[in-house]
Amino acid sequence: MIDPAYAQTMARYNRWQNDQLTPVLQALSPEELTKDRGAFFGSLLATANHLLWGDTIWMSRFDASVAPPAVPAKEHATLHPTIASWAADRFHMDGRISQWADQLRALDLREDLIWSSATLGREMRTPMTAAVVHFFNHQTHHRGQIHAMLTAMGQKAPVTDLAFMPEDA
Repeated sequence: MIDPAYAQTMARYNRWQNDQLTPVLQALSPEELTKDRGAFFGSLLATANHLLWGDTIWMSRFDASVAPPAVPAKEHATLHPTIASWAADRFHMDGRISQWADQLRALDLREDLIWSSATLGREMRTPMTAAVVHFFNHQTHHRGQIHAMLTAMGQKAPVTDLAFMPEDA
């Protein structure tokens, strides 16, 4: 289904997207960031927090050296109260994702991923390939929501097309 090169490309794409998105979000007022815009998680900040929370929980499953999120699942949208604290954590997480992808081996992708889901209250098992694809797809999905909210606000949203990712991203 996928190989380590896929994960490495998607990790680069994730970082490129967040590197473009962060200054756009940082330029907004706290009121603009927290205003309910009718999106699934309400606001820009809540959606960005959900995305970072999701990245953190999945990375803690992929790499035992990554700690799970500091808040439980039901508080995912409030992971960070400000865009400044979110941006610092986002930068760190993007580095961890890149390191993990760079160390991923084809053999690692042949295994099943087994984890305990606090939300479902049971052990889960899925092919590692499916979990990795879900991980990156989840990022793209929620960044798309952020992009739509920014566009609806009249903001210039970042380029999101994977085909236009610079070689040095």
